[in-house]
Amino acid sequence: MGESVKSLEDSKNVYRVQGFSCANCAGKFERNVKEIPSVQDAKVNFGASKISVYGETTVEDLEKAGAFENLKVVPEKRQETDWVEGNNQDKEPFFMKHSTIMTSALFLCFGYLSLVVKGESNSVTVALFVASILLGGYSLFKVGFQNLLRLDFDMKTLMTVAVIGAALIGEWAEGAVVVILFAISEAIERYSMDRARKSISSLMDIAPKKALIRRYGQEAMLHVDEIQIGDVMIIKPGQKIAMDGVVINGYSAVNQATITGESVPIAKTIDDEIFAGTLNGEGLLEVRVTKLAEDTTLSKIIYLVEEAQAERAPSQAFVDKFAKYYTPAIMIVACLVAIIPPLLFGASWNSWVYQGLAVLVVGCPCALVISTPVSIVTAIGNAAKNGVLVKGGVYLEEMGALKAIAFDKTGTLTKGIPVVTDFKLISKEVNSKEVLSIIAALESRSQHPLASAIIKKAEQENISYSNIFVENFSSITGKGINGDIEGTTYYIGSPRLFHDLGLEHSIEHEVTLLQMQGKTAVVIGTEKQVIAVVAVADEVRETSKDVIKKLHQLGINKTIMLTGDNAGTAQAIAQEVGVTDVKAELLPEDKLDFIKKLRNEYGNVSMIGDGVNDAPALAASTVGIAMGGAGTDTALETADVALMGNDLSKLPFAIKLSRKALTIIKQNITFSIAIKIIALLLVIPGWLTLWIAILADMGATLLVTANGLRLLRLKD
Repeated sequence: MGESVKSLEDSKNVYRVQGFSCANCAGKFERNVKEIPSVQDAKVNFGASKISVYGETTVEDLEKAGAFENLKVVPEKRQETDWVEGNNQDKEPFFMKHSTIMTSALFLCFGYLSLVVKGESNSVTVALFVASILLGGYSLFKVGFQNLLRLDFDMKTLMTVAVIGAALIGEWAEGAVVVILFAISEAIERYSMDRARKSISSLMDIAPKKALIRRYGQEAMLHVDEIQIGDVMIIKPGQKIAMDGVVINGYSAVNQATITGESVPIAKTIDDEIFAGTLNGEGLLEVRVTKLAEDTTLSKIIYLVEEAQAERAPSQAFVDKFAKYYTPAIMIVACLVAIIPPLLFGASWNSWVYQGLAVLVVGCPCALVISTPVSIVTAIGNAAKNGVLVKGGVYLEEMGALKAIAFDKTGTLTKGIPVVTDFKLISKEVNSKEVLSIIAALESRSQHPLASAIIKKAEQENISYSNIFVENFSSITGKGINGDIEGTTYYIGSPRLFHDLGLEHSIEHEVTLLQMQGKTAVVIGTEKQVIAVVAVADEVRETSKDVIKKLHQLGINKTIMLTGDNAGTAQAIAQEVGVTDVKAELLPEDKLDFIKKLRNEYGNVSMIGDGVNDAPALAASTVGIAMGGAGTDTALETADVALMGNDLSKLPFAIKLSRKALTIIKQNITFSIAIKIIALLLVIPGWLTLWIAILADMGATLLVTANGLRLLRLKD
């Protein structure tokens, strides 16, 4: 089983597709590709305009499968010239891209002019309307007839039957209007999806395709595909950065807004990480390339966002299922409307067949089908541009329905970098510099996170410790360390260690006071006496308090801080940032259990952590949100949502965007169905006309797409 999945994945080829006009057409293309004998499976991503093909095939075969829509297919790893060509096509004027619609509309205008002058039944008038129908509806009929023969009832089938019916009962003018308005509706639908997709495709253009590279002492401008790991990239002031890497020389401020959403440039110097697509400031940087072009953080963001668009949200799944049964039902209703009144009540066949055709047109599910994907694609694209990576429509919807949010403390609400805040001598027999050098000498042999803070403090005060000889160094699990210096055994660790040594009474007051301030107490002493107490604290992020306040204003009343730290420190930090609850002294499995309890109590719950230590809790939450997605593979891969900048300031924006998207999707679905019901009710008094039907359908499509595109305007 595993081997067959692997072999299928090995045969996967991805192609970009130009020309999708609607979600139904994308589905039809997917079915056609699956019918190619050498293809095992195929999956269309309508939001990203891509198709993944499993098996052997050619571009010619794929374009043949998409001939009904005149689709153009290009391998995903296309050359720079292909992008230029595609972009130039996008910049063509409307009348050039839609010349057939314009010509068809011209024939329609001449037809109405002839109608006024020569009358409706005149052969010239009919010929002009027929020309308008054939020219504007050629692509429609080509697919519609094929679908009709296969009993495949989609919107093009409905329109084809309606236009043929209009022609049979002599309604040439209205048949031509239906064709024109449907073509315009399709063009608007295609434009709206392209506009939504641009929020992603614009990301692809932000990283330059070439970079100045130094290799073996020679400098040359190379395409990104030719650049290798270990090459030195030279980035001049004001240039965009082409590849991920690490600074080996120089100093500059780099604008990382494209990756993290941060508007303030970040200072970069030796050993700092650099991301492709970011903008260098005024300094010259030399950067050692650390990732190939396809592995850069920007490439991963683009890939994950495009894949996210393929993930169907619950509302989209509902729409797809509804449309599947809705279209055949409309065909049946239209037939009943056309035949029951004439058969049972002796009504006019001509007028009721006309009413039946109008039901077909008004029943076209264009607006309903486009209502959800345009909103999802727009929202996910807007989030990515603002430094929030949402990995699927389902998470976008669930984020808007969150009732409680749990935060890891270290590295999430706090900076995760401990610093020494207090140094208090207990023994008068030694001076502070001597004690600090002993502590640093012992801690330099330790792997404990607090050790780095103490060593940094010694270095800041220019205290030498590397020349101090330590013997018999050992770690006391969960409590601290000890070692011999000049014949004396020194202990460094938690107050619990000195409780075991029987010395806790001499420091009890100091330790309690420090813990109440949110600090961690580290004690140094011998078996006979306590020498000093050092206080270390993890600084709270400047943005944490403001973020928690904004979340409470958004109606998320339950915010919980989870930490393995002691209760005193946890309470102090929780009070400072303003969370409603705190759970301290937790092991990773305790965090997991707590998240499960929260889900039982509140339903939709989010966990926010660093994507590594908190992986079990992130997975157990409704929406797992990882901090610092930029450059962190684990965060990008394990979380449902990643905040690309290493702070929480984007979280309220992400929730607002999600809620707005949810509201717009509900509005669109409700409006799409309501407009159909209202139009269909006009059948009862016999007021429904083809004009009203197509305008209702086109108006609904216009409104739901415009409503969905409003998500582009939502800013952080």
